[in-house]
Amino acid sequence: MMRSRWLSRILRSAGSSIDAWLDAFSIYGVPAAVAIGTVVVLVCLPHAFQPKAAQPLQFKVLDDKAASMGPVEARAALSGARETTRYGTKLSETPIWIEFLAPASGSAERILDFPSRHATSMQCWLASSLAPLGRADREHQMAPMRAAKAGFAIPLDANDSANVILCRATYSGPAQVSVLSWGIDEFHASELDFQEGAALIAGGLLTLACFVFVTALINREWTYVLFSMWLVGNLRMCANAMGWDTQWVDRTIPSTSIAFLRELSFAAYYILTGALFSRLFRRELRRTGFIRLYRTAQWTGVLLLVAALVLPYSRFILALWSLGGFGICVLILHLAQFVRKARSRTVLWYVGSLAVVLGSTFSELIGAMFGFPALAAGVSPVLAALMSSMMAAFAIAEQMRAERQHRQQAEIDLRNTYDVAPVGLFTLDAMGRFVRANPALLQMLGLDRASYRMHHWNDFFEAGAWGKLESFLTGGSVGLGGLGGEPGINGMTLLGNTDRRFQISAIRSGQFIEGSLQDVTERSKAVERLRFLAEHDSLTGLLNRRGVESAIAAQSEALSRWVLVYIDLDRFKLINDLFGHQAGDEVLRLVAKRIVGMLDERCSLGRIGGDEFVCIMKDVSIDEALEHWTNVVNAINDVPYQVGNRAFMVKASIGLTECEHGMRVQDALAHTDRACREAKHKSGNSIVAYRRGAEAFEHRAAELRLVESFRGTSLPPGLFLLMQPIMSLSAPYESLNFEVLLRMRSPEGQLITPDRILSAAEESGAIAAIDMWVVKTTLEWISGHQAHLANTQFVCVNLNGASLNDERFTREIFDLLVEHRPVLQYLCLEITESVALHDLENTQRFIARIHDLGAKIALDDFGAGYTSFRYLKRLSADALKIDGEFVRSMREHPKDVAIVEALVSLAGALGMRSVAEWVEDADTLTMLRELGVDYVQGYAIARPLEPELILAAKSSADFVTDSAVASAIGAQARSSDHFEIY
Repeated sequence: MMRSRWLSRILRSAGSSIDAWLDAFSIYGVPAAVAIGTVVVLVCLPHAFQPKAAQPLQFKVLDDKAASMGPVEARAALSGARETTRYGTKLSETPIWIEFLAPASGSAERILDFPSRHATSMQCWLASSLAPLGRADREHQMAPMRAAKAGFAIPLDANDSANVILCRATYSGPAQVSVLSWGIDEFHASELDFQEGAALIAGGLLTLACFVFVTALINREWTYVLFSMWLVGNLRMCANAMGWDTQWVDRTIPSTSIAFLRELSFAAYYILTGALFSRLFRRELRRTGFIRLYRTAQWTGVLLLVAALVLPYSRFILALWSLGGFGICVLILHLAQFVRKARSRTVLWYVGSLAVVLGSTFSELIGAMFGFPALAAGVSPVLAALMSSMMAAFAIAEQMRAERQHRQQAEIDLRNTYDVAPVGLFTLDAMGRFVRANPALLQMLGLDRASYRMHHWNDFFEAGAWGKLESFLTGGSVGLGGLGGEPGINGMTLLGNTDRRFQISAIRSGQFIEGSLQDVTERSKAVERLRFLAEHDSLTGLLNRRGVESAIAAQSEALSRWVLVYIDLDRFKLINDLFGHQAGDEVLRLVAKRIVGMLDERCSLGRIGGDEFVCIMKDVSIDEALEHWTNVVNAINDVPYQVGNRAFMVKASIGLTECEHGMRVQDALAHTDRACREAKHKSGNSIVAYRRGAEAFEHRAAELRLVESFRGTSLPPGLFLLMQPIMSLSAPYESLNFEVLLRMRSPEGQLITPDRILSAAEESGAIAAIDMWVVKTTLEWISGHQAHLANTQFVCVNLNGASLNDERFTREIFDLLVEHRPVLQYLCLEITESVALHDLENTQRFIARIHDLGAKIALDDFGAGYTSFRYLKRLSADALKIDGEFVRSMREHPKDVAIVEALVSLAGALGMRSVAEWVEDADTLTMLRELGVDYVQGYAIARPLEPELILAAKSSADFVTDSAVASAIGAQARSSDHFEIY
């Protein structure tokens, strides 16, 4: 038994060693032996078809530019020509006449060779008798002349004597004319050598091109498709250099198409070279800094292609020299930059390949262009084509190797990332079974590396998880359990991770599903908590203002009846002030808990302020709600709240509103808030209900409509101004002063009271626009009627406190005043005492600028606020308007007389004029005059009037209609004293 195992082990080891040796021999040994053998054969063994050198003959040459000579004329013209062994046609396509002495053949047959791939036709005669020796072109031949290799040939019979031969030839392209004398055997050897080279190039390069092309198509590697086409172009360039480009796959091309095909071949090869170059070196091209120059060189290929389509061959060659030369220079420049910066093997191989191509393909053109015969002869086309193609293949191979290494490194990096990623990564097959998983996923799901492929997706997640994943994957990709609202996937109950939540991203990849898995349990809980807090109060757990508004908006869309309830805890601030906010918070929690305990599923309760609650009641009538909340308010008010060792009594006021379908959130809250405030102010009644159609309800609705009318880019229609006279007690019949008052008519024609106008403007944020309109309208009216205001010293306009605190308003009001500066002497702006003292420094700056412009300032409602004489002395106002509450009650309350007297004395001491408001009878007027008041204003003088009535009067006293008041004014008024407000 032991011996059998030992023998089996030895045999397995020997078998493995033999396999490894055979692989090494096949992969390394055989290619090395072939390469070494090829080198030895090329160096040591003779060429199979190695002809001896031909004998070049001297000849005379003539370019028949008129193409009109016959043999006789041509021979006469050649009589004085010099002999040469090589002649360049320089793109001439006119007939070329050649005369030379053919040597005697001797005992062996000889052949005269005219080697030029640009020769298109040839015809020869014996010069002495002009007997024809034959003619030939690329399609037809007349013996004994025939096409041979790249040119034409004429055999000479054995024992022929030396004869002068005259030939006429035509050429297309930069031809080099020469005449060679061969022995018959050597000439046949040279033909075999020529055919062998053509076959080697055609077969080798076409096979390589087909192999690369098929491989590239299968792998969809478009760079190698370009390379295969470039190899075909290289083949055509080599064929052109050797002179057998008149054939393609053993078929002869018609002579009429050869020139055009050569043009297309040059242009296509130029474009292919540029495209392959940019494909191989796109990264290097971006780093050279000459990318625009290279793009220009590429576009010259398009020009070259157009030239090939429209120009004859002789002119196309000139375009090829110029445009091709530019492209060659650009390629050389970039390759030099690549070699200097990149130094990669791909670059070096391509440099070598391009150098061989350029040196071989364009050597003849350059030699013909500059007249260098040696350069025109060029290098071996076969050797050049093979070397350039092999070097380009090496460059492509290096590129493939670099790309393979890059892919391998990327795969290594990806595999490392896959293994160390903190996110679970997986691959599933089409049936939902695990194919691949990284360590993070194995740990997350408690999988074993050895057996996880046996598990299905549903083994770890909630029921229906696989179907949910498939349904989302029908859209191409999926993201489950994120923060965007898509459903998440929970763990499986049997695994005890039901409370775990997972976020999954996945996409189909062929027959597999690739994806990632994250445990987002904590994040989901945090998100849910944030969502809860977004619409819920953190103290009580009830809805917050946002949640209440959302609930009201949703309920307003429903067709069922509903009631909104507003609860306010009276004097709750005292609990916070006396016992601290901690005690107050606890009381709020207990109140909320008590209210919730008395509500059912039809009710949604929220806390929208410190001690304010709102409840939305669905599917109830106002009477049912009133009855229910009467019990609730009793429960709130009658039973104390125990916090520690203290008991707190809380009293609540409640307002209810019967709401309708489509009611706005702001309107519903405003109506209910008003009902709650009414309940708070009514003694003995802590609950007030507004029914639909109730007077209070309609009144508030009208207020809200008025507020809404002020919300817009322009003020609502219906605004107008009235003017109430302000009478001077010292000169009642000689002064006409007044205050401008704002009024408004509704679309129905009803007059809206000033307090409602100002309240709506303040609530809508349009108070500054109202003030601006009043001031502007007043100034324009004064400007238009200044001639009728001869007795007017001042026109008062009241400014709201909110406007004065608006920087934009103050900026615009001063611009307006500057615009109406000629009439500012009439304007007196009234600001209330509380506003003036709110920001004393700002008020001082405002008053100073008003005075600089020539207008006046009055302190309105003085005495109504918290007057501080300490600050009053710092205000340089022109007038002080005594609050009307003191004036109206002077007859009943002597204390008010004393206050008014003190204020009049204060105004006089500070250099201000005094104005008494709300003067409604003759007795009050008399008392004010005795106290020294300067001006009076009120119904005793006149009610607010239309501006036209003001213009029709000469003094404020003209409007007095009460005889008692007129008597109080007295005819003895000191008409000589004229008081003005300075």
